[in-house]
Amino acid sequence: MSIAILPLDRHRYAPLVHAWLTHPASAFWQMGGLSLDDVRAYLAAVAADPRQASWLGFVDEEPTFLVETYEPSALLAGVPEIRAGDLGMHLLVAPPPGERVHGLTSAVMAATVAFCFDELRATRVVVEPDVRNARIAAKNTEVGFRVLREIDLPGKRASLAVCTPEDFRARVTSGSRR
Repeated sequence: MSIAILPLDRHRYAPLVHAWLTHPASAFWQMGGLSLDDVRAYLAAVAADPRQASWLGFVDEEPTFLVETYEPSALLAGVPEIRAGDLGMHLLVAPPPGERVHGLTSAVMAATVAFCFDELRATRVVVEPDVRNARIAAKNTEVGFRVLREIDLPGKRASLAVCTPEDFRARVTSGSRR
């Protein structure tokens, strides 16, 4: 399985991202009611903000996942655990068009975290998933994220979690990935 992460061409891929964001499986993204024009505007706003970036992930050359990265010092202002060099990350793996591929989400998560450390030079990766999202919590733990505490964010109670390069490498090289 080959995985590549490239800057999102929002003009080309907005319809695809819209389909992913509005799918019921993506409910924790809280974008299910957006129109295609709303998604275009959202992607344009991310592209215009120097503190954020959108990336499209390809598995075996097929668009398969969306990654958003952001500067947590700006978007999580006032959270004392945030440090210089931290990079925030959101990940959305596309709902499968057919049968689920065993191990796909784990491979995508590991590739995304590696991308944040190796390509984007993060000193830590920060995530803040909804506390009710048990599936992403398990994937985060699988690659070395440690929950620091729960925080209130617009529209959700979130688990603030961080991953260091050392924790990531220890988890992915120890065979603890499923």
